[in-house]
Amino acid sequence: MTGIELFAERKRRHRRTWTVAAIVLGLIFMIGGQLGAYLPAIAAGFITPGGGTDGWPQLTYELVAAFGLGSVLVLLWAWLFERRGPTTLGLNAKGPMRFLRGYLLGLAFLLTVIGVIWAAGGYVVEGAGAFGSAAVGAALLPIGALLLGFIIQGSSEELLFRGWLMQLIASRHGIWIAVVANSALFALAHAGNIEPSNELYVGLANIVLFGLFISLYAVREGSLWGVCGWHAAWNWLLGLGFGLEVSGMKIDSLPLISDLTAAPGAAWWLTGGAFGPEASVVTTAVLLTGTVVLMLRGRTRDHGVEAAPATDAA
Repeated sequence: MTGIELFAERKRRHRRTWTVAAIVLGLIFMIGGQLGAYLPAIAAGFITPGGGTDGWPQLTYELVAAFGLGSVLVLLWAWLFERRGPTTLGLNAKGPMRFLRGYLLGLAFLLTVIGVIWAAGGYVVEGAGAFGSAAVGAALLPIGALLLGFIIQGSSEELLFRGWLMQLIASRHGIWIAVVANSALFALAHAGNIEPSNELYVGLANIVLFGLFISLYAVREGSLWGVCGWHAAWNWLLGLGFGLEVSGMKIDSLPLISDLTAAPGAAWWLTGGAFGPEASVVTTAVLLTGTVVLMLRGRTRDHGVEAAPATDAA
């Protein structure tokens, strides 16, 4: 299945970045986005060097600026060097409808995970949500700001890993190699989120599984919009809906629905421990089920477009 284009037909004038170069460039795009966002913010005193994210305004800035700039770098490379536009990266037709459908599916998946962990005795309520606060407006402000932040962050990661990298690898080596490779690389990008532990190892395995699921979703739909919505919804509701860790990151903000915490004595493999629900076996079961359903319902070979000869470069 080499020579397959996932989202749009390849034109003869298009260039194709070499696979190894694309992996290195992906790292450069991520680092470049971080540096481009952090250096001015540090110089202005908005972010403290080495101090992490100080609060929700800094986190919102990081999600919007750093990840947004990383996406700009991906799009510029595709446009200026590969001579390709956003459509070839999956940003094609029916964007609003596909994004909304993906967003709702992401919410449903996350609510299923939280609901099962809760029913199994993994969580207790630590505090009320935003609507139980005396200052509802002030409580909703960071939730709304981070809604936008996570849309940009989730969509940026999808553009890099599923829109650009997976498409390039598929055009050279076939869909299944592209799906597995981009999923493994996506997990490696999260390997330093917490200290080495059982939670980290299970969390990374689940992120690989997430990558497989979301890659098959994008291939089946023939678009990137749906997975952008799914990813954004999952991260936002996880951190801002219930106050739980997002891949090991705890957000300092009153959650929208309820502030949950691990029940005393709850097993780490149920709650995910320090990594959050993404390291829970419940997440494993839910994502595995979704992946199997996509594999059974969709034939990935039917979703490619035969490529015209392209110039190999970089």
